[in-house]
Amino acid sequence: MSRPITLFTGQWADLPFEEVCRLASSWGYDGLEIACSGDHFEVDRALSEPDYVAGRHKILQRHGLKVWAISNHLVGQAICDDPIDFRHQNIVPTRIWGDGDAEGVRQRAAKELADTARAARKLGVDTVIGFTGSKIWKYVAMFPPVGQDVIDDGYQDFADRWNPILDVFDEEGVRFAHEVHPSEIAYDYWTTRKTLDAVDNRPAFGLNWDPSHFVWQDLDPVGFILDFADRIYHVDCKDTKKRFDGRNGRMGSHLAWADPRRGWDFVSTGHGDVPWEECFRALNAISYTGPISVEWEDAGMDRLRGAEEAVKFIRNLVFDPPAAAFDAAFSSKKS
Repeated sequence: MSRPITLFTGQWADLPFEEVCRLASSWGYDGLEIACSGDHFEVDRALSEPDYVAGRHKILQRHGLKVWAISNHLVGQAICDDPIDFRHQNIVPTRIWGDGDAEGVRQRAAKELADTARAARKLGVDTVIGFTGSKIWKYVAMFPPVGQDVIDDGYQDFADRWNPILDVFDEEGVRFAHEVHPSEIAYDYWTTRKTLDAVDNRPAFGLNWDPSHFVWQDLDPVGFILDFADRIYHVDCKDTKKRFDGRNGRMGSHLAWADPRRGWDFVSTGHGDVPWEECFRALNAISYTGPISVEWEDAGMDRLRGAEEAVKFIRNLVFDPPAAAFDAAFSSKKS
């Protein structure tokens, strides 16, 4: 099994970890990309309770599952964001929110991300996926205008806050895989280049490839894989359907998910506009052998149906490249 298929548990944090494991196993997943949300993986407990990590592994083993990566998107969002407000209070643990003082929230979130690297090492995984937040996302429309010095300061702020975190990742032998995503410091092709440059392209900081966010921005998810081949540390599979018809725009119009007047929406994997076969050919071309994680999200479909459908769809695409297939066949004949 060269590339295991996992289920990202972030959209399932309302269910107990044991129940998510049971469901994922019954659907045919090989393991989980465990989110630091709900009771799925609690960083503070992993570092303070001697039996906590062993207990997570026992639950996984009971259901025939493994873990290759964990995610801490929500806390990561609070590290660089400006402003920090009620939205963050709704997504971060109470101990991170504290009294709500903005800089205090950012510093506690940064400490938690460093601790996430330590907890990942205890769990036995070498990749943490997440968000960074951004001091300058609020200027994305560039009106009222801001000077280049303001934008440059945003990238410097990111580097100043994340380099000490990445030092801990280096110490623990763990890598951070940033999910390129609107509202982050890196949200498209050129901002990804600038973000990597901001931290001097240090190996501790790489990328989580999720094509859904590229497609609705009209970016090429295949070219992104090839251009950032050495930085693709993890793969999430989520699909997007575009509905740009002259009325429906890509910004979403502040409409609710699944509202047909939106210009785009997340849909069950295989139902959207992501060129999946070309993407997997590109992953073969760069010799990506890590986990393929299904991030199931579709406001218009029941998740108990969609997550099972998604693993079947992805399993048909996780084909070995020709050389690997030939080598495997040749080896079996020799034996």
